[in-house]
Amino acid sequence: MALELKLKEGDLAPAFTVATNGGKTVSLADYKGHSVILYFYPKDDTPGCTKEACAFRDVYAEFTKKGAIVLGVSADSVKAHDKFWLKFKLPFTLLADEEKRIVEAYGVWGEKSFMGRRYQGIHRVTFLIGGDGRIQKIWPKVKPEEHAAEVLAALG
Repeated sequence: MALELKLKEGDLAPAFTVATNGGKTVSLADYKGHSVILYFYPKDDTPGCTKEACAFRDVYAEFTKKGAIVLGVSADSVKAHDKFWLKFKLPFTLLADEEKRIVEAYGVWGEKSFMGRRYQGIHRVTFLIGGDGRIQKIWPKVKPEEHAAEVLAALG
């Protein structure tokens, strides 16, 4: 199902404050002045989501060299994030959007279809947010294995 995104490149990124793996709380404002890669994924420890997280993990050092922050977002609990984070040795923060405030604000929650069944869920979408808090680029269709390299290339 194609998702009609309500946010466009150049828009101010919606602010948020949310719990993370490790029991911390972060806000988008904490990263002012840095590029933020905010990637939304459906569920911890599922095949596509694991491939995507591990791809970001494997080039994470390149993101940090460019001064970029990587944040993964799903509606999983902090506990589920902690297990996923430890299991795959992820070096970046996972946001636990259990109340779906961030996925709603970014417009990535919507109807999906799998094997003929329709349901509501998180679409795999990534936003590159500039240091000024504006959305610089949006990837509305993501291939989990290739995506981290694509985002890295966009950082220049």
